[in-house]
Amino acid sequence: MPTDPGPRRSDARRNRQSLLDAAASVFAQAGVEAPVREIAREAGVGAGTIYRHFPTRADLVVAVFEHQVDSLAAAGDEVVLGDWIQQFADFLVTKHGLADAMASDRAGFERLHTDFVVRLEPVCARLLDVEVSAGRMCSDVRPLDLMRAIGNLCIGAEGNGDYDAHRMIEALLTGLSTGTDDTRRGAVLRSR
Repeated sequence: MPTDPGPRRSDARRNRQSLLDAAASVFAQAGVEAPVREIAREAGVGAGTIYRHFPTRADLVVAVFEHQVDSLAAAGDEVVLGDWIQQFADFLVTKHGLADAMASDRAGFERLHTDFVVRLEPVCARLLDVEVSAGRMCSDVRPLDLMRAIGNLCIGAEGNGDYDAHRMIEALLTGLSTGTDDTRRGAVLRSR
């Protein structure tokens, strides 16, 4: 039975984080089937380093997925709803590809999906509450409904260069915002 080596050294954690950030960036641009050499180039490492950390593509995709959930959960304390939703949309590209990468592990995919909803729905709810309290967002928007709507707007975006999911998300958020002038309607879309 292997022994637990204890906590990772801080430089090893940073290297892993850099690799996951690079993979997330490449996945958001090119999908989860992007060549490992592109991820390695983005991370500034050799392809062997990626395979050493993540022996299979599914291992890498799952790790990126979990890393993005962690980042989205933490970002909920630092950004406004519109910024968080745009980050959430980038995450969904990985999530959509995750189903294909985990085709042989349906139970594992379902567990990851449930975990992401449990962790991110309260973050979305908190950000929605801020916008509703400030009078910038309709009060009848439910967090899970908004997350599903964003997910639906992102379906197929990675395979169609003519479709801009982020533009459609901005249109959705503008439609859910309150007020009649552009200044108030666009407030939910801007950073603090």
